[in-house]
Amino acid sequence: MATDLTGMTRVHHEKLIRFVSRSFEKLGVPPSAAEIAANVLVSADLRGVDTHGVIRFNPHAWYVKWLKDGSMTAKPNIRVVTETASTALLDADNGMGMVAGYRAMEIAIKKAKGSGVGIVTVRNSRHYGMSAYYSMLALAHDMIGIAMTNASRQVVPTFGRDARFGTNPICFAVPAKDERPFVLDMATNTAAAGKLELAVRLGKSIPTGWALNEKAEPTTDPRVAQQARRLLPLGGSRESGSHKGYGLGILVEILCGVLTGTITALNANQEPRGHLFGAIDPAAFRPAAAFKTDMDRLIRELKSTPPVEGESRVYVAGEIEFETAEERSERGIPLHSSVLKGLREVSEQVGVPYDLE
Repeated sequence: MATDLTGMTRVHHEKLIRFVSRSFEKLGVPPSAAEIAANVLVSADLRGVDTHGVIRFNPHAWYVKWLKDGSMTAKPNIRVVTETASTALLDADNGMGMVAGYRAMEIAIKKAKGSGVGIVTVRNSRHYGMSAYYSMLALAHDMIGIAMTNASRQVVPTFGRDARFGTNPICFAVPAKDERPFVLDMATNTAAAGKLELAVRLGKSIPTGWALNEKAEPTTDPRVAQQARRLLPLGGSRESGSHKGYGLGILVEILCGVLTGTITALNANQEPRGHLFGAIDPAAFRPAAAFKTDMDRLIRELKSTPPVEGESRVYVAGEIEFETAEERSERGIPLHSSVLKGLREVSEQVGVPYDLE
């Protein structure tokens, strides 16, 4: 669903990062952690993943609300629980997933430099925002990055009536030589939960196959879908392959929940959460330059595919987001009036000057 830019206000990403970072600090988050969290949120808006950006930074949404009511730790003691040469398990102490995720990915990259592969899991964490942010940290090191997380239970198993697991996103970022990196960032249900909220804000309906109502019937009303919390696995129906999305979602729950001991699907309050991060050094398998050259060849072959009638080109994963980030870096991030209203409310509550309009 494309974002309608009518009536939007453009805000420069650096100004937005400063505002969010200062606001996090006023909420008790240390400066370095506040900067990380702000970068994660604004990076989502830059890439056009508006459902995971500053739309979530208001007094009634996740981060601000949790920090104010004390249900999320502002200054967590993030510690290594177990560790080997190529693996680690971190305990996030119920802190922001963005900060724990950033530190876990740093460790995964460091371990991959020594062992070829680094896998770091995180337990006892909270929502970590856009998965691609963490995977893409590996790109600067010519590595393949991996990130995934379990999430609050709102997805219905194939043939089921009630939700039993989360949207459970998974992301892979792969470096190339001259082409843009391949970045696959996807929820394992048909559409991320944030797209329902975006549809409500824009006054739009949602496609059939995204969600069910409280009677477990298909709905195109995003408000009904939000209330019912019965999203459908990737594919929508068994005939369209929803068993594949169902399987992928449970695989993420196993790797992020069972492996870490943070099985969100079984928690009554659906918190905390578990994550998994990985870094793979292609040089451990073959010369890195040859790997990146072959990535270029693969990407160019895909993009050379003749498009169907009505379409101008064929894309590879991440390409639209990179182009969106370039445009928004230059022209500013378009924010809906309701999002700006939430940011103004944060400004009033925490005492940070509002300078975004």
